[in-house]
Amino acid sequence: MAANMRGLTQFIADIRGARVRELEEKRINKEMANIRKKFKARCSCHAADGNLDGYQKKKYVAKIIFTYILGYKVDVGHMEAVNLISSSKYSEKQIGYLAVTLLMHENSDFLRLVVNSIRKDLDENNEVSNCLALHAIANVGSSEMAEALSEDVHRLLISPTSQTFVKKKAALTLLRLYRKHPTVIPAAEWALRLVSIMDDQDLGVVICVTSLIMALAQDHLDAYAVCYTKAVDRLHRLVIEGEYSATYAYYKVPSPWLQVKLLRLLQYYPPSDDATLRSVLHEVLQTIMNNSAEPSRNVQHNNAQHAVLFEAISLAIHLDASSPLVGTSAVLLARFISSKETNVRYLGLDTMAHLAARADSLEPLKKHQGTIILSLRDKDISVRRRALDLLYSMCDTDNSELIVGELLRYLKVADYALREEMVLKIAILTEKYANSYKWYVDTILQLISAAGDHVGDEVWYRVVQIVTNTEDLQEYAAKVVFEHLKSPSTHESLVKVGGYILGEYGHLIANDAGYSPLDQFQVLHSKSQFCVASTRSLLLSTYIKWVNVFPEIKPQLINIFERYRHVLDAELQQRACEFYALASRPDDDEVLQNVCEEMPPFPPRVSALIGRLNRKLGDTEDKRTWIHGGKEMNLERQAITRRTTLGPGLSANGTVTATGTADAQDVMSSLAGLNLSSSGDQQDSSRAEYSLVAPRLAVGPSIEKWFNKLTYSAEGVLYEDVQIQFGIKSRYQGHLGQVAIYLGNKVSAPLTSFTSTIHVDDSETLSATFAKIPPNTIAPRTQSQQLLHVECKKAFSSFPILTVSFLAGAHQSISIRLPISVTKFIEGVKLGQADFFERWKVIGGPPREAQAVFPIALDGTGQLDLVRHRQVVSGNNLEILEDVDPNPSNLVGAGVLHTSVDGKVGCLLRLEPNRDAKLCRLTVRSTSEDVAAEVLRQIERVLRLDSS
Repeated sequence: MAANMRGLTQFIADIRGARVRELEEKRINKEMANIRKKFKARCSCHAADGNLDGYQKKKYVAKIIFTYILGYKVDVGHMEAVNLISSSKYSEKQIGYLAVTLLMHENSDFLRLVVNSIRKDLDENNEVSNCLALHAIANVGSSEMAEALSEDVHRLLISPTSQTFVKKKAALTLLRLYRKHPTVIPAAEWALRLVSIMDDQDLGVVICVTSLIMALAQDHLDAYAVCYTKAVDRLHRLVIEGEYSATYAYYKVPSPWLQVKLLRLLQYYPPSDDATLRSVLHEVLQTIMNNSAEPSRNVQHNNAQHAVLFEAISLAIHLDASSPLVGTSAVLLARFISSKETNVRYLGLDTMAHLAARADSLEPLKKHQGTIILSLRDKDISVRRRALDLLYSMCDTDNSELIVGELLRYLKVADYALREEMVLKIAILTEKYANSYKWYVDTILQLISAAGDHVGDEVWYRVVQIVTNTEDLQEYAAKVVFEHLKSPSTHESLVKVGGYILGEYGHLIANDAGYSPLDQFQVLHSKSQFCVASTRSLLLSTYIKWVNVFPEIKPQLINIFERYRHVLDAELQQRACEFYALASRPDDDEVLQNVCEEMPPFPPRVSALIGRLNRKLGDTEDKRTWIHGGKEMNLERQAITRRTTLGPGLSANGTVTATGTADAQDVMSSLAGLNLSSSGDQQDSSRAEYSLVAPRLAVGPSIEKWFNKLTYSAEGVLYEDVQIQFGIKSRYQGHLGQVAIYLGNKVSAPLTSFTSTIHVDDSETLSATFAKIPPNTIAPRTQSQQLLHVECKKAFSSFPILTVSFLAGAHQSISIRLPISVTKFIEGVKLGQADFFERWKVIGGPPREAQAVFPIALDGTGQLDLVRHRQVVSGNNLEILEDVDPNPSNLVGAGVLHTSVDGKVGCLLRLEPNRDAKLCRLTVRSTSEDVAAEVLRQIERVLRLDSS
């Protein structure tokens, strides 16, 4: 760039040649003055405008950019940069965009002037201009720019004429805009179109689009649910089929970046119920683990392989923590946490923490407890942090004393960056897994003594809360805290705990040797001179309680109140005055006794410690699907996603009955009574569950006609338009069925990014899964077959919906009902006249009888269409019984519905048409009222449509 502009080259050389800063500033000021003069002259008269051509503007703006990069303030050249963007020359346009992205912040007024120029470059059929515009949008990323241009960026991404590198930049630009301004992007509306790009032939485009979908799917699980199948399919093609170009093989590992992203994307969704997807995923994960069983001598190959492996292990844990795959993973992880490579140790510990957070049993992990504890002393702080997380997650009642003891020992030498987090985790583990209250008190007070300034108020609040709610603990706690206060150096948090506990329960130990009222007063008051005003205020509250229970030291206490009446701190002075007045009242006055009554137990509350820990850790842009803290805590976290408020926390005896991501209120505002309440409504960022909304159905007279015919026949056309045709061929046996769906491409171009999904309203009654992942392309004028396995679990009433989406010029989506009704699982039964009527009477009337009277059509001769009636009844799989009804026009049928959950359900039918009235009475009786109603609905709907 500078080589083509001699003035710029000379300016840079002069700056570099300046020996001192003053000379550099002098040269820059001289140049800036010259540039201002040139630009001012251009603006002052139109005649001068011709004197400054595009080259000169480019040169001067480049000098301004260089000056800005050196760290000097720049207040000139903004308008010229805007003008350069409109230039038709690439070099001028490039300098203009560079100046805009460097010199203008996202709220600059000048940005409004460039929006139209950027839009023009996005619309141009010139990939270089497209890319410059995308760079500017991503780098500036203002809300105004996002609102005005996000649609244009999306259009570039989905356009079939866009070059691959333009698509990649467009995807990453959208990702940048979404992270900064998520409300501007219509994520749900664009979902199907964006997911279809995951089938792009260029893996670079797929990587970029997958990055975008990962961000969008975390906040819109329902809309992007179809990406689950796409991700599994792409993994299968990469890992099993080896479908990738050599360009994307990194040291013989197929596109490790894409594999990692796809494996992570699958963890955002709950495990699929689709047996086919589960089988394919299992094969992929098993292959990845087999490929990584033996380390390579090549470091880069190992790095890539390990990146994929650790994400695969995380997915295996997410899918089923008790599967054989996870057992294999545990063996691999044990090897990794002892590796010489720091990165491998880090990832091994982190993934093992995930296993601890989901596993039913921690025994496999406890075998390596010694190695994990040694990792606390690793030379790398990130490894030490992961070891801390893992110990926190694998702690239980059996090893709590060992782990907490090790953490306490390590706390004294731990990095300052780790100490606050360690304090919170030690406090949570001590409370959660305490085998005895005495151990809890000993450990927490030891923690407060060792951690000093790293102990948050939540820790000592929680100690006070549990001691107050546990009567058996109060005397012991008072003695232990007294002994801690006797040490020469005592941290202020311990003074607070001591002040509260001795004030409330000091009288329980006052008669024991060495714990007299005077001893308690001297020990506690000797610490007050080193405390801040808020702590002294708490100690004054302790002293007024002692006035009530320890009359022998009342003079010393009144003397302290007297002294504090004259301090400058308003809070201390007010307390001292009030307490002095209370203490000076007559001994027989009951006011003091009433004011100083013992604190009642605290109401049940969630521990504020976990809320504090979760606030400290926070969420990254890539939200975790699990949290540190063991299976119980993760199950509770999932439960929180299904309700908006937390359940009860601390029981009356001080034990924790529920924990969660509680956001505690400002701890200092709860001093009165040590209120530890957490905010009521808790929101969790994770979404472990999602539900799909039924898609909008394709409609039309032919579609309805084809569908109705297939409800009582085994094969036929289901849908057809100028581009595609759906055909159906089905067979059923018992509660199982197979439906072959034939998809025909009628045009001379391929249908790409082909996606098929099945929506079932209630998976508890009917399951429908494809036998294999559908192909993503249908060649021109060819037909593809997809086999669907269906199972009737219980009686159901709604039809499954097939949604097909594909690219044929534009993105298209078709949703159509599949003719799978409850009658498909009925098997006809032959009965004699006596048997039929006997069972008819046994079943009886409503509610196990369903009956309807509706109009019917006559045939061309004006007679009852008995052939049609027989066709519909037998097509719904009911055996037509001859010679049961004396009226030859009436039909009698019988069958048994097969279900996998409810077993066999009998069904009887009587169809009684009336030619003169053009009406038909249909009666269905069944041992299940749901089956009776559904069989009636299916047959009535077809015969009623004939009449209309």
